[in-house]
Amino acid sequence: MNVAVRTTTAPIDAAALKLQAARVRGKIIEMSHAAQAAHLASSLSCADVLTAAYWQVLNIDPKRPNDPLRDRFILSKGHAAAALYTTLAMKGYFPFEELDTYCKDGGRLAEHPPANLLPGVEAATGSLGHGLPLGCGMALSGRIKGETFRVFALLSDGENNEGSVWESAMFAAAQKLENVCVVVDYNKWQATARSNETLMLAPLRDKWVAFGWDAHEIDGHDVGALAEAMQRIPNGSGKPVALIAHTVKGKGVSFMEDDNNWHYRAPTAEEVVRAHKELGLR
Repeated sequence: MNVAVRTTTAPIDAAALKLQAARVRGKIIEMSHAAQAAHLASSLSCADVLTAAYWQVLNIDPKRPNDPLRDRFILSKGHAAAALYTTLAMKGYFPFEELDTYCKDGGRLAEHPPANLLPGVEAATGSLGHGLPLGCGMALSGRIKGETFRVFALLSDGENNEGSVWESAMFAAAQKLENVCVVVDYNKWQATARSNETLMLAPLRDKWVAFGWDAHEIDGHDVGALAEAMQRIPNGSGKPVALIAHTVKGKGVSFMEDDNNWHYRAPTAEEVVRAHKELGLR
């Protein structure tokens, strides 16, 4: 079933998107330091995906966060909440100053995205494997009601260990939910070990193809290429689309890159300064 979905075709300014991604990373690092919060490296690895989506691809209006025809972006890897909060604040969904309340008692910015508290947060996530099933339900509901929107779900690579991911993958293929796009943040780490040493994900693209998806491998830090691929959803294949985004945990800061200690470590004030300099922010 072909679905007529609103798409964006604005010219892509890759240099501007790259600068925006650096700003997102810089704020994430500040927040991790201030809150002494974990999951910094996991937030940095997906910053380019969020930047491409929110500054180039999504049909959204921060002033109308509940517009029934809005595109949906679900951060299924909820442990990267700092990246989502920073993005939403920079887009104007809530005051930028509220980012200073990240992980503080009484605030709305919990370590994992909460339900029904923040405009722009489509689903409470953090217990992995839930984002794609929710997204498939949203897409099918939209089809039934004649609403044309797209659903993007950002998954971690370790999240592909969850059976609920593959059950929903089969469902999306069976229902031909061509307006659904999965982006896998394939940074090759999960918690305390390499992803492919925990469970054998490779060859990950082939697995998604076998489940009936139009799956492609992509550089997860080429923000222009990400924007171009995501803008094409639906892409005419008649299938849901999976983008296997090869990323680096801690991307953007040399002393954090591919170092899994930063899954739980928070930076010192001096390390924040060093990171900002590497990102070109100071």
